[in-house]
Amino acid sequence: MKMEELKKKSESELKDLLLQNKRESLNLRIQKVNGQLESSAQVRKTRRLVARIKTLMSQQQAQA
Repeated sequence: MKMEELKKKSESELKDLLLQNKRESLNLRIQKVNGQLESSAQVRKTRRLVARIKTLMSQQQAQA
């Protein structure tokens, strides 16, 4: 998901999306440890999406 798409979402949607992606990140790390992970690039994508969401939320709070 790109930053432009994230900017269109409300604060509550961003919080839900953040929680969902943190859970996904945890699940991917567990799969990696167990050797069940098929695509290691997915870990990186999820981690970066979490960072994008956090950045956007902090920018919105700074403007308010």
